[in-house]
Formats: sequence, structure tokens, C-alpha cells
Amino acid sequence: MLFMKCAIPKYSNGNISVGVKNFQLALWPHPALSQRVTGAFLNAMGILIGGLFGLALRQPLSLRTQVFFRSALGAFTVFFGLRLVWSSVNGTVLSGLKQLLIIALAVILGYWTGKLLHLQKLSNRLGRYAGGLIAAAQTGAPRKTGGGFIACTILFCAAPLGLLGAVTDGLPAQSGEFGCFWLLAVKAVMDGLAMIGFVKIFGWPSALSAFPAFFFLSAITYACQSYAEPFLAAHGLVEPVIAAAGLIACPIALMILDVRRIELMNFLPGLALAPLLAWWLR
Repeated sequence: MLFMKCAIPKYSNGNISVGVKNFQLALWPHPALSQRVTGAFLNAMGILIGGLFGLALRQPLSLRTQVFFRSALGAFTVFFGLRLVWSSVNGTVLSGLKQLLIIALAVILGYWTGKLLHLQKLSNRLGRYAGGLIAAAQTGAPRKTGGGFIACTILFCAAPLGLLGAVTDGLPAQSGEFGCFWLLAVKAVMDGLAMIGFVKIFGWPSALSAFPAFFFLSAITYACQSYAEPFLAAHGLVEPVIAAAGLIACPIALMILDVRRIELMNFLPGLALAPLLAWWLR
């Protein structure tokens, strides 16, 4: 069984709870398998819509349009990143400052942990492999259709913004509702714009990379919701993770605007260090 849920007047009918503002996807009627995956769904739809636009447009997007979208996406990334940080800090002024310092320390230590683990080097390796497939397709090398699907899948799944968005989408906000999907909504627009160019290089099959991207991000969201969230919520440690994700997301705007390249993958261990430090420094 496959169904989605969106915001409509609240009431209950059997196993279906109406009035939830998130999309819900279920492959079986068992309630335990029903998970909210709004962000992953939006990301996949952005890729598919971008592919359709790419096939329909005869000319690539103008430079002015590209600059406009880059500026808007950079601004939205910073806004939603800071919003995650702000919504996760509570209490008195001194308590809020302490929480911010803990989150900043977690992100800094996470960066050096990621550097020791060579996370950015692994990401760069994947990026070079995908770039090689793109370059081969542009020179008319054979198997460009399969190569395009693989290249797009790698680029869409390995993006740090996608990993951050999937984590925040699987953790509840202060209201107790799941689905802080805004980071993945920004990524959906970014991937859609990229797909406009990819379908012109690889053809329409490259847009099918939306499906592995959906399942990959959904798996992360499911894992966070089913396994990480119960433990974190029981110890009051959900907010540090969300705040760390928001803080890490802010520098992504520098890359979107082509201001500076940042080793974003190295920051990801900060998501795990944030609740540890928050619990230790209480």
C-alpha cells in the first residue's frame, strides 16, 4: 500500500491520522512501517521536475537566472540553518549562551575528527569519479546513459546538505512533530537546477537517480526517527543535534555563492559530538 499525508482538517479514521503537515509513505499497512519522509520526497520531486524542465527547455538557463537562483538558495540556506539553531536554544540568556558554546565546540571538534577520518577526501574521491563520468559523456564516450545515472546518484546522495537535512527531518522539533525538512527543500531546488543540465548531457534516464536518492535519504531519516530519536529524546539531547546541523548548514551558502570551498564532510561528526558534549557539560 502506498499513500501520502498532507495538511487537511484534523480527525482520525482507522490507522490514518489526518491533519499532519508531513508527507507519509508506507509500503505496508502496518503502522510501524509508516514513516514521515517529507524532505526525501521533496528532494526526489525536485530532481524529477528539473529533469522535465531540462528536456523541455531548448536553451540553458541564462547567467542572470543562475545568479538569481544561487543568491536565493544561499540566503535560504543561511536562514534555515540559523532558524534550526535558534529554535533549539532555550532557557535564560546565560543558558542559551552556554548551549551555543557547546554546539560551536562540538562543530569544531567534529571538524578535526572528520579530518582524522579523511571524510572530505572520501567525498572528493566520489566527486572526482562522478566528474570523470560527466567529462566522458561530454566527449561522446560510450555508456553515457548508465554513467549519467551513476554520476547523478553519487552527487545527489553524497551532498553534505542532504545528510544534514535527512537527520533533521528524522528528529522532532520542540512541538514534538517530526519533519524539519527545510534543508532538504533547499537541496531539492539545487538538485533540480543541476538536473536541468544533466539531462541535456546524459538524456532522460539520468533523472531516474531521483529514486536511489529518495531511498537513501529516507533510510537516514528512518534510522534517526526509529533508533536515534527515542534515546536522544529520553535524555533531552535532540536540540543539540538539530542546532549542530543548522550551524554546519550555514557555511554551505559560501559554496553555493562560489565564495569559498569548505571541507563540509569533515564537519559531520559534530552531529554525534553535540549530544555527547551537551550531556557531559550539563
